[in-house]
Amino acid sequence: MVTIRPYQKNDREIVRTIAWETAFMGGPGSLFFGDKEILADFLTLYFTDHEPQSCFVAEDEAGEVVGYILGATDTKVLNSLFFSKIFPKLLLKAFFRGTFFAGKNLRFLWSVSLSFIKGELRVPDFSCKYPATLHINLKQGARRQGVGAGLMQVYLSYLAEKKIAGVHMAAMSDKGVSFFKKEGFLVLYQGRRSYFRHLLKKDLDVFVFGRMVAF
Repeated sequence: MVTIRPYQKNDREIVRTIAWETAFMGGPGSLFFGDKEILADFLTLYFTDHEPQSCFVAEDEAGEVVGYILGATDTKVLNSLFFSKIFPKLLLKAFFRGTFFAGKNLRFLWSVSLSFIKGELRVPDFSCKYPATLHINLKQGARRQGVGAGLMQVYLSYLAEKKIAGVHMAAMSDKGVSFFKKEGFLVLYQGRRSYFRHLLKKDLDVFVFGRMVAF
């Protein structure tokens, strides 16, 4: 039996660990990046440190956190705070940690830079109709057991209580795409990303999904 409960401060490290272990489309982030601290900051820090009230975790019978859904009720606030405060500090932290000088990291960052130059990272702004966003991940052993659906139900109920009109997010993995479609999300945008080509030998489709929230 899995319990869905609000995120607590002492969940921070396990949430960061799960984010690291699932960062490569459900697989470990170590496949493309060599600094867990920096990648975990990038993926989770806004949510856990600035909007923890919008986050929820799944806990198994042994009391172990096996998954999470990290939420933000207003992506404009998220983006503003991330790029004005979090990202500059993250760049400085990465510099002093030597993150930029590791071969694997340089290869990935170069690939992302090329994607940016090619315009692949440009995505339409859906925040007016779908202001909220989310980041969801589960440990390998907790998948295909309804845990993700349970987390989603709790988060959507939370958004409904807050009178948030809709929520959107991006997905690239086949499993992620299938999950969001099953949960009633609609495809709002489809594009291509090439920054994992050096690992996968192909480009990937990226989908932005959206769902209205019933009050």
